[in-house]
Amino acid sequence: MDEPPVHRYRALCSWSGSTAAGYDHYGRAHTGSAPPAGAELALSSDPAFRGDPALLNPEQLVVLAAASCQLLSFLAVAARARLDVRDYRDDATATMPEAQRPIRLAEIVLRPRIVLAAGPSEERVRHLVEVAHRECFIANSLATPVRVEPEIEFVAAG
Repeated sequence: MDEPPVHRYRALCSWSGSTAAGYDHYGRAHTGSAPPAGAELALSSDPAFRGDPALLNPEQLVVLAAASCQLLSFLAVAARARLDVRDYRDDATATMPEAQRPIRLAEIVLRPRIVLAAGPSEERVRHLVEVAHRECFIANSLATPVRVEPEIEFVAAG
């Protein structure tokens, strides 16, 4: 029997400057990319750690990765079940209490608003949201709990 494939991912981060003047005086801006994708992101640290609020930070990227993975997992599950998903928007959040050591994301909450063509029951859609959550590669990779609180709406088919 053939071995299942092993998927490999690569990410590049780059920063230059000087930390000689101490913690308060070096720039947090850096770039990130993930070949073979050509896009490059301008990144910084969280503003609480002297970062630029106009740039994405690593904590936001973790939350975004969890939300994006849940979206893609749900669309795959829904398509296999022949559901007609019309719109999916998530307002995901995470908490990171500094009192907890080591400092880490304590919880990620995904709040997808899913609009589907009428037909399936809300119970069936909620079940498929849970199936998608169990299949989400990112949620399965994180030590941080990821909770999904969907809002489901149906529109006329057609």
